[in-house]
Amino acid sequence: MDIQEKIRAQVSANPVVLYMKGTPQFPQCGFSGMAAQILKACGAEYVAVDVLTDPELREGIKIYANWPTIPQLYISGEFVGGADIMRELYESNELQEMLSQAA
Repeated sequence: MDIQEKIRAQVSANPVVLYMKGTPQFPQCGFSGMAAQILKACGAEYVAVDVLTDPELREGIKIYANWPTIPQLYISGEFVGGADIMRELYESNELQEMLSQAA
């Protein structure tokens, strides 16, 4: 299975997936930490994928969404955005609505 198929399988099999640097407990960059905190504040259940453990995944996820940065959030198989977009959606309550629909 190539990396694009692997990513597609991950985002299809799980309602909410966060590709991040590090883990929710030990984020390895400020943006990944903020993304995890936002999801925690929403009470969301999600799968966190640490891109630092797999260089092929780290590059592949950027190609998959045509988005150059990490973290990346996927809800119901759709790319939502990175940390700044997540924050904007959270502040307008749109993220909470998206997460409740995916649950």
